[in-house]
Amino acid sequence: MSNQTVVMEFIFVGFPGSRGLHISLFFLFFLIYLITIVSNLLMIVLICKDSRLHTPMYFFLCNLSILEAFNSSNIFPKMLVDFVSENKRISFSSCITQSYFYFLLASVEFFLLGIMSFDRYVAICNPLRYATIMRGQLCIKLMVFCWVGSILSLLFPTIIISSFPFCGTNIIDHYFCDSAAILKLACADTRFVQLLSIILALIILPSSLLLTLVSYTYIIFTILHISSVDGRQKAFSTCASHLIMVTLVYGCALFIEVSPMINPSVDLYKGLSVVSNALPPLFNPFIYTLKNEKVKEVIKGFTKKKIWS
Repeated sequence: MSNQTVVMEFIFVGFPGSRGLHISLFFLFFLIYLITIVSNLLMIVLICKDSRLHTPMYFFLCNLSILEAFNSSNIFPKMLVDFVSENKRISFSSCITQSYFYFLLASVEFFLLGIMSFDRYVAICNPLRYATIMRGQLCIKLMVFCWVGSILSLLFPTIIISSFPFCGTNIIDHYFCDSAAILKLACADTRFVQLLSIILALIILPSSLLLTLVSYTYIIFTILHISSVDGRQKAFSTCASHLIMVTLVYGCALFIEVSPMINPSVDLYKGLSVVSNALPPLFNPFIYTLKNEKVKEVIKGFTKKKIWS
């Protein structure tokens, strides 16, 4: 143990390929990141400024856009710098922080999508009681639960990981500080924290997904009992965007978790991972814009004001 050196920083391997390829990837992902940030910030501004969007559904959508902007900003700026730099180093504290916020934001998003499913359930299955049930105070409490529950549940394993000794290589074969990649470098028994991480994943993912599945089961039964075709279409249109987003987020998350089971190469896994991390934040504003007439009306009104002002 006396020969161990304290690891003060990690070095990313990043993506394979020539410098020319890395420059091309830089411009591609810079464009993706720019569109992601601008479109999500635009969604936040529209919801905050227009009183027609001051409803529980758009309150949750605003929080979802904030999450997507933070999620992208947690990973992509450092990754973009690494594409054009030979220095792919990150400090130990920054690495642990990036890893913590990566899983924290994902956890909050899963819970939020479940709550948004419940919101759609109340709107469609109990429309007369919607305003009574989904009050502003309840919406704020639900968001506080998302954040506080995620912060506390992920804090303990993060503290354990940060306390591990790292005595071997400090090279992380990834493009960001994934906890699994960090644990491979630890000179300690990591079985407990790995088990704890699995338990947390089995609580967070299935519980939020179960709430979504139960909510949409009731929603589907309610829609099928609506007599008019227009009524069914209108009811379904109010939750179509959210259903697409749920499918995208959970699909990408499950894809990242399942893909190692087919034993892809490390480089292929990194490519699949970066695409899965980029798609939900990028598509979120467009899904809710293209499928939502009210948002389209607000954007048109906002654009006209800017043109004529």
